[in-house]
Amino acid sequence: MSGELCNQCPRRCGIDRDVSRGFCGTGNSIKVARAALHQWEEPCISGTRGSGAVFFCGCNLKCVFCQNSEISRGGGGKEISPERLGEIFVELKNSGAHNINLVTPTHYTRQIRAAIESVRSNIDIPFVYNCGGYESIDGLSRLSDYISVYLTDIKYFSDELARRYSRCNDYFERAVAALDFMIKAVGVPKYDKDGIMQGGVIVRHLVLPSHRHDSIRLLNYLKENFGTESFRLSLMSQFTPNGGLADYPELNRRITTFEYNSVTDTAYDLGFRDAYVQLRSSAKAEYTPPFDLTGV
Repeated sequence: MSGELCNQCPRRCGIDRDVSRGFCGTGNSIKVARAALHQWEEPCISGTRGSGAVFFCGCNLKCVFCQNSEISRGGGGKEISPERLGEIFVELKNSGAHNINLVTPTHYTRQIRAAIESVRSNIDIPFVYNCGGYESIDGLSRLSDYISVYLTDIKYFSDELARRYSRCNDYFERAVAALDFMIKAVGVPKYDKDGIMQGGVIVRHLVLPSHRHDSIRLLNYLKENFGTESFRLSLMSQFTPNGGLADYPELNRRITTFEYNSVTDTAYDLGFRDAYVQLRSSAKAEYTPPFDLTGV
């Protein structure tokens, strides 16, 4: 890929990742921090045996409140080949994983496609595209033949918040265009006899301190434009101050019960009756896995 200019995500950095780094902070080599069974996704993803989660390093968002900043800034991890990544997929499948969970894959879609193609005949469980929502249609199209489940964030309704916390001028526009693509690609949620999602979209939204009104505006938009049956909603309360928020005092605390309940009550009133609603006890650092190269 040397000499090929990277435009895999909406940042469109246009750089040769063999010689420099774009916003995501990574080169052309795949960098992975952990590959293991993961129990802390939604129940229809983790099930009883766990999701086969591959945590990629780097990110095209780098939100100021990121809980995985240890690896999202491009540090840590181990560089591996597409062939090794394919082997990891098979190993996770053989360990009993319900699915192969690609965590933050946006900036590696070309490399992941090569890895999947090398082992596709040996994988009979769904691939999950687990992303921050800031996606290009070109990037999503590159893997759409192989993805059964999309697990996507929509972090903000407000462009002002997106600029302040993720340095994005067009986050919402890109995120809802990506959601539209995802729903059209895989259809309404489908589950096996054990309740494990085999196809469909989950939309995650993390409720931020001081910004419940933005969450409520987002829920109303989703209901008006996508309905309540085309995807599964997952509301998260796990926001945990990461120690680097001195310049963002409005975020430098956990959300209150009132803030979270006002959002979950709105979701219920709008008709999102099967939404996942995370317990507020999930707002603990222990829910972030150790990025210790397990399985890499």
